[in-house]
Amino acid sequence: MNAIFKGYLSLARPANLPTAAADIFAGAAIAGLLLGSGDGQGSYLSLFYLVFSSVFLYAGGVVLNDVFDAKLDAIERPERPLPSGLISVKSAALYAVILLFIGIVLAYNVGRLSAYLALILAVAIVCYNSFFKKYDFLGPFNMGLCRSLNLLLGMSILGVLNNWWFAIIPLVYIFAITLISRGEVHGNNKNHIIWASILYALVIFGVVSLVVAKTDQILQTIPFLLLFAFLVFKPLLNAYRLNSPENIKKAVISGVLSLIVLDAAFAVGFSVWWYGLMILLLLPLSMLLSKLFTVT
Repeated sequence: MNAIFKGYLSLARPANLPTAAADIFAGAAIAGLLLGSGDGQGSYLSLFYLVFSSVFLYAGGVVLNDVFDAKLDAIERPERPLPSGLISVKSAALYAVILLFIGIVLAYNVGRLSAYLALILAVAIVCYNSFFKKYDFLGPFNMGLCRSLNLLLGMSILGVLNNWWFAIIPLVYIFAITLISRGEVHGNNKNHIIWASILYALVIFGVVSLVVAKTDQILQTIPFLLLFAFLVFKPLLNAYRLNSPENIKKAVISGVLSLIVLDAAFAVGFSVWWYGLMILLLLPLSMLLSKLFTVT
């Protein structure tokens, strides 16, 4: 593979992109797409547009992250495409803008609500990378807000936002992951790990509560949540026991990739079991790509 082409791919974090798609699938399920609320072929075409809108917006966001972190990465991660000189910061910035623009255009094909949400998400992405990420509370909150908006983007598939408050679940979850990631380079973040474990537990409780309150699908949701709990708490416990950058990074990677399982649990609670399994199939894809490209 051409080194420059691989560099551009690496900037977009391919392993993370299936997690963005999973948000859309979950949001569409919550909106009622699988329960006959859509208009058949038109709704599934909209789902296609929204999935790729989300993927392009996410890719634009992580590229922008490297653009704003180029000087810091020159010290902490000199092997990355920008500090190594493989790709210029100016080229990466243009790349990010193009990706974000494509994401907004794709959402526009679904409808105004989706387009507005994509635009707001793009603004939130820029705000995080350019300003809020350096703050201990506002950074994780802004990152979580981006994931909430991504779930809402999926929920907008039918042109309305019923149950919009469900988006607090990914906000809390990503807030927790971002807290953990604060020790990825230097370690020594046991307090953040404790808070993250509490937030993880609240996320699981939140999904159970919403599914019980709104549907009768809790029994088919539980196996997905048990898998999710195993995947996120095991590396978190290891990172607490040995609070090294390596273990913290593993906990962050597991948290990011396990978002697919959380989305599958959320989706199956509002649809059918096979739809949750379909989303779950994104996990091995994401894990495979994580062997080839960096996740954090």
